[in-house]
Amino acid sequence: MMLHGTAALEVALTEEKFVGRMLATADPVAVERFRQNVHHQLTNRSTATRFDLRANVAFVASLAKSEIGLSPTATALEFMSGAVSTLDPYTRLLSGNQLDEMFSNIEGNFVGLGIELKAESNALHILSVIPGGPAEEAGLIGGDRIVRVETTETKTSDPGYAADLLRGPEKSYVSIGVLGADGHVRDLKVQRRRVEVPCVENVHIVDSANHVGYLRLTNFQKTTTRDVEQALWDLHRQGMKSLILDVRGNPGGLLSAAVEVADRFLGDGRIVTTRGRNARENYDYTAHRPNTWNIPLAVLIDRDSASASEIFAGAIADSGRGDVIGETSYGKGSVQGIFRMQSAKFGLCLTTAKFYSPSGRAISQNGVTPSVPVEPTYIAARPNSNGEMTTDREDAVLQRAISRLSDDNWISRRTQ
Repeated sequence: MMLHGTAALEVALTEEKFVGRMLATADPVAVERFRQNVHHQLTNRSTATRFDLRANVAFVASLAKSEIGLSPTATALEFMSGAVSTLDPYTRLLSGNQLDEMFSNIEGNFVGLGIELKAESNALHILSVIPGGPAEEAGLIGGDRIVRVETTETKTSDPGYAADLLRGPEKSYVSIGVLGADGHVRDLKVQRRRVEVPCVENVHIVDSANHVGYLRLTNFQKTTTRDVEQALWDLHRQGMKSLILDVRGNPGGLLSAAVEVADRFLGDGRIVTTRGRNARENYDYTAHRPNTWNIPLAVLIDRDSASASEIFAGAIADSGRGDVIGETSYGKGSVQGIFRMQSAKFGLCLTTAKFYSPSGRAISQNGVTPSVPVEPTYIAARPNSNGEMTTDREDAVLQRAISRLSDDNWISRRTQ
């Protein structure tokens, strides 16, 4: 861990953005000399215990402060970032913005404009606009491109920096230049507000002849169980007799939310098991019969269905409760805890346990295998480059689910 921490500091000292922000007045020759010698400074120092590691970080931080003027906090954070990255693929240090974004994803709301962005070389491409948010009210649509934020032109600046400028306090305003499909740039002043992020999308009866309901679940957050329950009742009032629940592209989220959603479809039995080094992380999550929806069910998954999505799909698959249709899921079978630092506005995303399906299968690196494999042709309910939604008929996975949930097919499979 010490070697990786030192390596992270060395890399940071070569990055223009880090040096410009943290060492703007430092002598470049002194910075390079310190960078080349930092490993040698630790050659004869013990790294056997965590107390040794702490002492070594303090030692390097003191040297960095005296030789190049780098703050001890910056040195310690770079060390920590490099060190924790060696533990597993999902443990990482979180910056203040990353920490805020992580908690926003969990809570299901954030302060901003209400847009999903993709950074491009010369613009910020708006992929989609959250209904009811400030961006929609300002007339922004999927496919628009932000080419200016305040006085910063996106074509001449780092896209990540321009995206960060969109952030700000609630009720504050940001000026942006937006390039539309007509080729004209319009100047807008948009207020940042708290935006509710929907986790349930495209709720409708997908096959009216057979009364097949459909909903897409984009992530598992604190509001997911409430939103799923509301969607189920809406479909029920429309005459739903069976359901397709789509978690393709769903990266996961809260373990508790995945358990609660699975509990809506499982009357009893195990949903998921977690196992960690700490005995407190060892737990069997089980279903409870009240509030169970006893309707024919199909779950759609793909290679991007991960973590909490795999908990849900694995529970449905192992219990035989419904079809799991699509392709093998991502295989992220671990649980992370988010810890705030007291001394700085940073956080730590730390893997604390692994989870296993009801049959005891490890999800990590294996994923959930669909009971009905189907090669995807087009992902339903995702916006294209113009912000338009795809249509159901383009989706082979969805069509297979509709076919298997049709009245005749379901009855014949249930009575075999």
